[in-house]
Amino acid sequence: MEQFLQKNKWSILAAGAAIQILTGIPAAWGVFQGPVRQEYGFDEGAASFIFSFTIGAFGLGCVIGGYLQDKAGPRIAGFAGTALLTGGFTAAGFLPAEKAWIFYLCFSLPVGLGCAFLYPAVMSCAQKWFADKKGLTTGIVGGAVGFSGAALTFLVRWLAGGWGIRVCFWVLAALMLLVCGGGSILLQNPKSAGQKKQQTKKAPPKDYTPREMFKTKQYWLGFLVVGLATPAVLLFSPIIVQLGQDRGLSEEAAHWAIIIGAVGSAAGRLAMPALSDKIGRRATDLILFTGLAGLSAAFIFAQNWWVIAAYTALTFCYSGEAAVIPSMCTDLFGMKNTGVNYGFLALGMSAGSIGFPLLAKALNLELGRHFIAIGAALAGLLCLWALKPTQGEKL
Repeated sequence: MEQFLQKNKWSILAAGAAIQILTGIPAAWGVFQGPVRQEYGFDEGAASFIFSFTIGAFGLGCVIGGYLQDKAGPRIAGFAGTALLTGGFTAAGFLPAEKAWIFYLCFSLPVGLGCAFLYPAVMSCAQKWFADKKGLTTGIVGGAVGFSGAALTFLVRWLAGGWGIRVCFWVLAALMLLVCGGGSILLQNPKSAGQKKQQTKKAPPKDYTPREMFKTKQYWLGFLVVGLATPAVLLFSPIIVQLGQDRGLSEEAAHWAIIIGAVGSAAGRLAMPALSDKIGRRATDLILFTGLAGLSAAFIFAQNWWVIAAYTALTFCYSGEAAVIPSMCTDLFGMKNTGVNYGFLALGMSAGSIGFPLLAKALNLELGRHFIAIGAALAGLLCLWALKPTQGEKL
């Protein structure tokens, strides 16, 4: 396998992209929400928290999966993620109605963990094969995550509309087993290539262990940056179809918010990491957080098709920011422990995805979501201004 990958290392990106096409559950949850509410008898709050707990489990899974892929390799982490993802979707088809806590336990937890095991396995493996093009590499794989929202939207509408959401869950489980399991076979870290590159470096960057990373100010600022980016999109993803209808769109048109938003997400994930290779990770994220703050303010007033335009621009900025984080992590803390180190940074996403919806619910105001998103983006800008490099080079 090592010799094959040395000659065909772009197959790593192809396998990673194929896997990520089926793991962008958060980007497409808006299309799941309606059928799930109808079939299982959940109110809007309970259905939205399926999404929040899935994201929460994703952050936790990035730590566990990152540790697993650092110790056992990305292939093992990929197989474990495939098993969790497939198991969660399979179980969802059998779960009883009106038992939200069972759905959280049997769907949100394994699906969030499964997506998380696969994401750092793919990302860290790709970065190690393309160490000189980290931004472009994460952009290509991350772009597939963005397109996942559109692909899953079409699949779910077709399957759930024809056979119901339970059958939809089972079909998706079979696809995930085939595609994610098959793609994981190709996930293997380079050996000889990595050793040669290390030998040519006069002063290799420091590889931080998680314990060393926790002692740095940069980790805690990065954790806050990741968490403060979440409300601008994640507060609205579960309700975007209903929000679009409330602001003048038909149900059919409101579903296009998910599809076009997914295109915006893919564009952000493709373009922004490549831009960060040219102008730096910090400068790119400063631009994106400025966009999140301004667009969150404009989103308050969006009506009709402007809802889709504003939401798409927000997904571009949010996904672009998220796609820059893996490269920022390796720039700050080195390559050796990138899986688990990125996982600990991703815990900020868990904190934000659960904490901000609870805060919005406590405010009990329709505009409360928008004000939270604006404030969080401005706070994220401040954290980025304070973020300095650890390796003595420009970040």
